[in-house]
Amino acid sequence: MRFTSYIGASAIVAFASAQTFTECNPTEKECPNNPAMAATLETNFKAGADSVKGWKQTAGKLEYVEAGADFTLAAKGDAPTIQTEGYLHFGLIEVKARAAAGQGVISSIVLQSEDLDEVDWEFIGGVPTEAQMNYFGKGNVTTYDRMTKAPVATPMDTFHTYALNWTAESLTWIIDSVPVRTLNFADANGGKNYPQTPSTVRIGIWAGGDPANSKGTIEWAGGEIDYTKGPYKMTVESVKITNYSPGTEYKWTDKSGSYQSIEVIDAGNVQGAPINSVALKPTATATGGGLQDQVNVPNATSLSSPYGNNTQYASKPTSACGTSTITLTLSGTQQPPAPTGGVATPPAATGIVTDTAPAPTAPQKTPTPSSNSTTSAPPEEFTAAASHNKVGAFVGLMAGAAILLV
Repeated sequence: MRFTSYIGASAIVAFASAQTFTECNPTEKECPNNPAMAATLETNFKAGADSVKGWKQTAGKLEYVEAGADFTLAAKGDAPTIQTEGYLHFGLIEVKARAAAGQGVISSIVLQSEDLDEVDWEFIGGVPTEAQMNYFGKGNVTTYDRMTKAPVATPMDTFHTYALNWTAESLTWIIDSVPVRTLNFADANGGKNYPQTPSTVRIGIWAGGDPANSKGTIEWAGGEIDYTKGPYKMTVESVKITNYSPGTEYKWTDKSGSYQSIEVIDAGNVQGAPINSVALKPTATATGGGLQDQVNVPNATSLSSPYGNNTQYASKPTSACGTSTITLTLSGTQQPPAPTGGVATPPAATGIVTDTAPAPTAPQKTPTPSSNSTTSAPPEEFTAAASHNKVGAFVGLMAGAAILLV
């Protein structure tokens, strides 16, 4: 799918449906139940194609090497992507991967539901020092000020484990067991923009810098891609997913898109739907369905929304919204309790860094940032995070980490 620039706030809202993908949106019409993922889905890509079960190829194909599975972008139109067959409703997603280097190349790990709740890890191939973290609720792209960045040591040369601990009350992004960002339910526009519905996991590589993309997308991707310098490769070593609400299916009991409206059919069934045992075809050459037409990415108009000058967005300094440094400590890993039916949640944790950039309901004017990034206050639309954390992340505290709130 190609991206087109639009003018005006209403056009930005309309653009949301044009750049995301859903087979059937349960907030708009009656849809089939979502097949549930097993309580645990582990995939070792180093073991080869025969070990990859519970996934489907939605674009391109994988190449299996000693280090894992290569997602290769070699020519225009390449966008190898895989997606879980089943859905999880809250859980822990851990992906050990090495991102692809290269201007205009995007490596992505995405959590997305049928009503377009979305959580992203994204890696810009020309920026070898950081990971981008983003989220959307119900496809709301009225602003793009929710993205934050976390420093990563050589993500294009070194394997790191990128995790998401997702519960009914909070969502935590984690790098190598260190939490780098937490979003509380209440801080995502009172929960309205909080990702909270059954989702699949999608992993892929794509050309954000393709010349046919919108100006904003190309700028966000760091510039136009040069296919002659390829191939570009993202390598995934392993994936482990823990589904906190196992069952066989998820039923949307109304059109609210609220997590309370989701009924777990056959709650507690750790095997999940039969589809979890389906093997990924190693020779799959699916076309279409790459991540570039499944997830929310900026266009020229939406890029100008947070900062007023879209030409500066790709390299926007961290002082745009002030810089906050938070020290975290880690005291070990806690496992979620065994499910007893309905939505299971892990034990509470405290001291995790909380998000200070919730999504507003409509485009808002961003104040001019102060020249002193260490002391300037966040923009007016950024409200402080709530103090409660009843269901928090799976980690405790220890190991210093700093987060730059962009």
